[in-house]
Amino acid sequence: MNPISRRTTLKSLALGAGVSLISPFNVFSSTRPKKDNLGVALVGLGYYSTDLLAPALQKTQKCHLAGIVTGTPSKAAIWKEKHKIPDKNIYNYETFDTIADNPDIDVIYIVLPPSMHKEYVIRAAKAGKHVWCEKPMAMTVEECQAMIDACKQANVSLSIGYRCQHEPNTQAFQKIVKEQSLGKVLGLDCAAGYRENRTDHWKQKREMGGGVIYDMGVYAIQGARLGSNMEPIAVNSAKVWTERPEIYKDGLGEIVEAELEFPGGVIGTIKTSFGGNMNFLNIKCEKGMIEMEPFSAYAGNKGKSPLGEINFPFQQPMEQVWQMDNDAQTIMDGKPQAVPGEEGLRDIRIVQAILESAEKGKKVMI
Repeated sequence: MNPISRRTTLKSLALGAGVSLISPFNVFSSTRPKKDNLGVALVGLGYYSTDLLAPALQKTQKCHLAGIVTGTPSKAAIWKEKHKIPDKNIYNYETFDTIADNPDIDVIYIVLPPSMHKEYVIRAAKAGKHVWCEKPMAMTVEECQAMIDACKQANVSLSIGYRCQHEPNTQAFQKIVKEQSLGKVLGLDCAAGYRENRTDHWKQKREMGGGVIYDMGVYAIQGARLGSNMEPIAVNSAKVWTERPEIYKDGLGEIVEAELEFPGGVIGTIKTSFGGNMNFLNIKCEKGMIEMEPFSAYAGNKGKSPLGEINFPFQQPMEQVWQMDNDAQTIMDGKPQAVPGEEGLRDIRIVQAILESAEKGKKVMI
């Protein structure tokens, strides 16, 4: 058994005993009736909802699929039959706000293009529902802050869908770094990308939140932040380009590279791409290297270090199961979320600094 296995169990790593870098924004109080299982409504029924969140909600113990919001009647009919969703729990974007009157739905999960996140998080909060929002949180820091403020004002919980922070391999490498089991972090290198062959998706449309930095780039930023256990203080340099200008038009980034500076002169290099497959995190420590590959996949995350193997296997969609069960339990306990809105805001602040550095060709302080 490797040293990590001797110190902790898979269950404790997976269900919340791992590292948290987050200072949650508040502990909300609620006058709602006490429940031991929360109803979730998915907003947006694309690939992620259909192939990952809905199957995960068949496995969760603390929450269940209670409703849907879609602008496509044919999708509504399919989901109604497949998931036995009653008509009263099926909404479109015009009837969305009436969800406030539905006691079956406790949580609204926003799974829309990034440009729509602010509007629907704020509307969900005004409806008095707790909110889960997919990453990237929003387009700008200002939008993120407005979302946080709306949820605070409505006294509802806000969590961002960073599934990896709930999975045991991520928690294992964070534990090594936080406890300095291999000494201090000296530097790191992280990459996240895949070959995106769609040409007319929101990921290719700037106004909808397209470009790789908002999508896969957030994983690379998360890897650098979690892998260093620090927040970057500057983007020393950045480059944004495309090798398919007919698809990624007018300077929209298909590939992004950046050098992040952390306190103490620690440098993290990140790369993200829609042009090719890459997924690794290498953390150079005083007493050796932590090597994770892949580090942010839907399943199969694993790695190694001088302390031994990091390999807690699980099957898709367990990350989403752990994420939603943990977030639901936190709501029921009236506690701060492990991955609150502030966590999404931190990443968008770095995204904006990377884009500014690339545009101006200079170092940008964060």
